[in-house]
Amino acid sequence: MISPDDSLQLTATELRMATFRLARRLRCARAADSMSDAQLAVLADLRMNGRRTISTLAERERVTAPSMTNTINGLEEQGYVTRAVDEDDRRRVQVEITDAGAELVVETIRRRDVLLADMLADLDFTEDELTTLREASVLMRRVTDR
Repeated sequence: MISPDDSLQLTATELRMATFRLARRLRCARAADSMSDAQLAVLADLRMNGRRTISTLAERERVTAPSMTNTINGLEEQGYVTRAVDEDDRRRVQVEITDAGAELVVETIRRRDVLLADMLADLDFTEDELTTLREASVLMRRVTDR
């Protein structure tokens, strides 16, 4: 009999391995080949949440502020973000996604969704299995959104 701790560890291992492999396969589908995953993550955050400070973005992505500044510099050079002085605190800078940046995120999401849908279709899942996958995705979001 498997103990609750062993069961949790086994679940964690299986989930990590499956998530890693899936993420690796999906990363190849992007709207701009020169775009890094870190840059795409920042653009997606800005598209979803609106303007943010560099320190907020760094905290959200779990990187240092200087590292995030480098990421933002690259995105700004490509025309995907702009910087604006914060209205409430003129010492702070807000980063905002441009229309081109938002379009890049939307197209990357579309490509990844098509790729994943094709992968699912190739496996000929039953409706019950697809329901299980949808339910599992809700649970996975609970884990990642903490």
